[in-house]
Amino acid sequence: MTITKNKVVTMHYTLKSDEGDVIDSSEGRDPLAYLHGARNIVVGLENGLEGKSAGDKLSVVVAPAEGYGEYNDALKQDVLLAQFDDQSQVQVGAQFHAQTPQGVVVATVFSVDAENATIDMNHALAGKNLNFDVEIVDVRDATEEELQHGHAYAPGGQQH
Repeated sequence: MTITKNKVVTMHYTLKSDEGDVIDSSEGRDPLAYLHGARNIVVGLENGLEGKSAGDKLSVVVAPAEGYGEYNDALKQDVLLAQFDDQSQVQVGAQFHAQTPQGVVVATVFSVDAENATIDMNHALAGKNLNFDVEIVDVRDATEEELQHGHAYAPGGQQH
């Protein structure tokens, strides 16, 4: 069976930076299961897996435009410390949720001075290539429930 829309794909993966550093991996864990065509994974990886079958091993390089987007300088901005409920928690590297016109995003504190915190609302992988090594473990038809909910259930996974 090949990977097409509405198939549940189970795969092992390793995600690396352009420098070869491992960012994420399913090694030592259960494989990832996703519903193909439901945008459960980045579109570039989904496109790279289209037409593949169980047992296939491949590498897919996903450009920023089909991954987490280009880095957007406009998403880095200064916020008055007075706007934070607990200013003691505002430290470089701290993350919090921020409401934007596009919805809730994760913001990371980039720098802090006496009056302001510079926050970055770009995804941590924005502007970066995503280098995936993938092994397709299984491909199957999605159940009606998976199609209705828009995501796959791993074997033995909780259903709702």
